[in-house]
Amino acid sequence: MNAGELQVLPVTGMPEIAQGMSVGEEIAARLELQEGDVVVVSQKIVSKAEGRVRQLSSVLPGGEARRLAAVLGKDPALVELILEESREVLRAERGLLIVETRHGLVCANAGIDSSNLPDEGTVSLLPEDPDASARRIRAELSKVVGVIVSDSLGRAWRLGQSEIAIGCAGLAPLDDWRGRADANGRTLEATAIAIADEIAAAADLVRNKASGVPATIVRGLGEYVTDDDGPGAKALQRARGEDLFR
Repeated sequence: MNAGELQVLPVTGMPEIAQGMSVGEEIAARLELQEGDVVVVSQKIVSKAEGRVRQLSSVLPGGEARRLAAVLGKDPALVELILEESREVLRAERGLLIVETRHGLVCANAGIDSSNLPDEGTVSLLPEDPDASARRIRAELSKVVGVIVSDSLGRAWRLGQSEIAIGCAGLAPLDDWRGRADANGRTLEATAIAIADEIAAAADLVRNKASGVPATIVRGLGEYVTDDDGPGAKALQRARGEDLFR
């Protein structure tokens, strides 16, 4: 592979992940990793492995959940889970709850969904701590690689969803160009490239929601892979005091 080139490789043949299974070991058994690789893992299989799957029939909705469910036309049990997983409800309209999750992510329905689950009436919740999940998977892989836990989120002002890094380990999540010069020698003042998010989006191009491919390897970005676990994807979250949109 030449300098400046990337390879994005799907990890095929993965089994149905159940609670207690080692995601890292399952990946390592199916593709030979090289040092400097970045392993991108779907949030859904991480949540399954960590037991973050709930039966809606087991959830008892409270008064606020029932009120919002009536307004939005949603299942009260689902709304209760969304509220439990959220710090703050930012919008409640058009059938959606836009919230800030307990992790600090701003997204629809606290990232809870029912796709790619084998049992009817079940939903998956985001991992309790996606950065810790990435660190655990990295330890299971036993090589100097980066790990990203990714999920698809909608974007303000743009149609469609894109994968982002909700957790990462062994990776510099941001490439801060502030203070460096551009091609014309001008000093850059605001450019900070979201490396982890861009890798997550690139990885998603070799799989889709129906492909049964929950993990990919991105090769050629070793310059961003670190010996230590690093700051995680939390480093990508904008501080509330700098948020101009709330």
